[in-house]
Amino acid sequence: MEPDGLRRPITPHAAPIFDGEGHLAYIGDDGRRYVVALPPEADGDSVERVMDNLRHGDALFQRIQDLCENWIEQVTGLELERQAALALLLSTLEVALDPDSGEL
Repeated sequence: MEPDGLRRPITPHAAPIFDGEGHLAYIGDDGRRYVVALPPEADGDSVERVMDNLRHGDALFQRIQDLCENWIEQVTGLELERQAALALLLSTLEVALDPDSGEL
């Protein structure tokens, strides 16, 4: 646990998918399975809007994933192992996308 009882976000290891039960789920970089859930007060219309937004983002997410994979392949070598390159990429993206993430 982080300070104030907050947990650090888990980075998806792969794109989210709909599981056999129709839940949006992903495998985190920690190897655990996560199910994305909306707040209990969410109605059917808001759920459908969220799902539409996620579907519209599928192609873009795949492009981002492909670019990340290409970057990892380019920088990985004798001096930098793949796992270290992945960790560097994820931490750099986290800071770039959420500058306050490094603050305690």
